[in-house]
Amino acid sequence: MSRRVVVTGMGAITPIGNTVEAFWNSAKEGKVGIGEITKFDTTDYKVHLDAEVKDFDPLNYVDKKSARRMEDFSIYAVAAAKEALEDSGLNLEEEDPFRIGCSIGCGVGSLQCVQTNYQRILDKGPNRVAPLMIPMLISNMAAGNVSIQYGLKGKNINIVTACATGTHCIGEGFRSIQYGEAEMMLAGGAEGAISQVGLAGFTALNALSTSTDPKRASIPFDEERSGFVMGEGAGILVLEELEHAKKRGAKIYAEIVGYGATADAYHVTAPAEDGNGAAKAMEYALKDGNVEPKDVDYVNAHGTSTHMNDLFETKAIKLALGEEAYHCKVSSTKSMVGHLLGAAGGVEAIACCKSIEEGFIHGNIGLVKQDPECDLDCPKEGVQTDVKVALSNSLGFGGHNATLVFQKYEA
Repeated sequence: MSRRVVVTGMGAITPIGNTVEAFWNSAKEGKVGIGEITKFDTTDYKVHLDAEVKDFDPLNYVDKKSARRMEDFSIYAVAAAKEALEDSGLNLEEEDPFRIGCSIGCGVGSLQCVQTNYQRILDKGPNRVAPLMIPMLISNMAAGNVSIQYGLKGKNINIVTACATGTHCIGEGFRSIQYGEAEMMLAGGAEGAISQVGLAGFTALNALSTSTDPKRASIPFDEERSGFVMGEGAGILVLEELEHAKKRGAKIYAEIVGYGATADAYHVTAPAEDGNGAAKAMEYALKDGNVEPKDVDYVNAHGTSTHMNDLFETKAIKLALGEEAYHCKVSSTKSMVGHLLGAAGGVEAIACCKSIEEGFIHGNIGLVKQDPECDLDCPKEGVQTDVKVALSNSLGFGGHNATLVFQKYEA
């Protein structure tokens, strides 16, 4: 028999706040964390806006030596994990470290590290690359560094599914606890890929918004949406087996009851036009959680602000929920923080948990004129309403679909 899994801690590093409280307060206020790119000169680029983490000091989380040996995505993961662990109230000295694992992903790894060291090869030759180049750039080092920093010796995995990474990692962490592989898992995603090569690459795909207005750049479900905005950060949850959480008197934010994962098997970047793959992930997640479509109060959409994603995800929600799709709220956190790529699912899962805890659904900030084909209930501003069941959707390049079902905890 599978075991129940609850969320007992959360940590966030985002473009609108470097703690869960700061992130959520900003989300409730409808704050947009998009602005001019400051990391490099964009004169020769078509895209000039991103969603950067602000006022972040790595030395608040790691020592100087560790900071030099980590790229941004790893430091963001370690920082979010620190907050999540502290929030959970865990006393790690009283726990079996082999029963606490990490399921933390990064969709891209460090493009900056590749870029910098390739330039060194060109300028100074191959013997001048950084000795730790490889362990600094590979995406599994988010999970690796978190386990090293906090002494977590349990199952340690890194699911890489592009923009679905964070959601898949939470789902697989959930499964790991359900079936007895761990008592607790730190789960989520981290990303720090804003760089010249990253911006150029996504621009070449025509995936990014070229808007110069921060309030009109990431506008999911709007008629004028034209692409996503690159973001960065991390979102980490402490997932815990229910009886273990109850025994130590942990605060429970929500229960994870369902997880569904599918593939479109259609195209490397475009989602299936009828939304069948994403719909099936939602259906599987609902079935897994024994939840009926009529019970869904909120869908935190993948909602990238690209023309195809928002249109086809709308179709998918209708396929999965039927007429009940019109009776729940749908919003995209990306309207405020941009697209955090592999970290998106982690931060959006936190938004779902906070919505359940506080009975508040954030709006689709920047939405002015809703696309008639994206005709679900997509509030422009935050809504105070009871949320018992929330779905979190993520869709990744390659056709990866993942859905999580969060539910208000009841004993």
